[in-house]
Amino acid sequence: MSAFCLAPESGGEIHEGEGGPIRQIMKWSKLNLALLIVFVVLLADQVLKFWIKTHMMLGQEYPVLGQWFIIHFVENNGMAFGFELAGEYGKMILSLFRILAVIAIGWYLFSLVKQNTPRGFVISLSLIFAGAIGNIIDSAFYGMIFDHSYGQVASFLPEGGGYGTFLHGKVVDMFYFPVIKGHYPDWVPFLGGDDFLFFRPVFNIADSSITIGIFSILLFYKNFFNDHPLKKEETAGGSTAEVSAMEPGDSEGKQENAEVKQEKAEVKPGSARQPE
Repeated sequence: MSAFCLAPESGGEIHEGEGGPIRQIMKWSKLNLALLIVFVVLLADQVLKFWIKTHMMLGQEYPVLGQWFIIHFVENNGMAFGFELAGEYGKMILSLFRILAVIAIGWYLFSLVKQNTPRGFVISLSLIFAGAIGNIIDSAFYGMIFDHSYGQVASFLPEGGGYGTFLHGKVVDMFYFPVIKGHYPDWVPFLGGDDFLFFRPVFNIADSSITIGIFSILLFYKNFFNDHPLKKEETAGGSTAEVSAMEPGDSEGKQENAEVKQEKAEVKPGSARQPE
């Protein structure tokens, strides 16, 4: 039987729930898209980090595009692009903050895919979510599953245990783009004569994913929600009416509204409607 079935005695009215599967497919397609993005970003991020950790010593580097793009192995205790909070407690606080942030983002993302949220916003938030998880994996587990990389290539699951405990791992970074090198002019306060380098921070795929997601939301936030199916539109009488996109679950209500309008049109001014 087709998902949409016309009831012979209801004037073509769509039964409640029969449009449900189509609506669920639309929602699950966004959920599947979000899951796919998270999976691909995490896979690429962790595969590269595992390769770096098991093939390079700390500080080792490989030029990719001359001196403009270098794979340079560094580790950090903190946030994206090497920023960190000092001390053991700083590391713990940052790790716990990351976990809470990921839980909040995951809950928000899951709530969005159940609504008529623009796909662009779902994609952007999925990138942020995936990047946050990628760096949390490093912080939570790398200290337990790898030994240190100082002057040696780290081993995976070493016999003597890893270099740290749970939530005390270090984030692996490798992308380095020293595009512009030079010196600050002598007249620049506090920095005159010092070396100038752009772009100095070393980062990873998870950092890139977070950055792309955040900038996408900042640049296109209005566009995402201007395309949201729930909008306010001016009616002919000048009042505002709430208009939503056609969805299978709303078909019954729309059919009833159409029937009421048709009945009103059939009643002429000055005449009374006779009871049926």
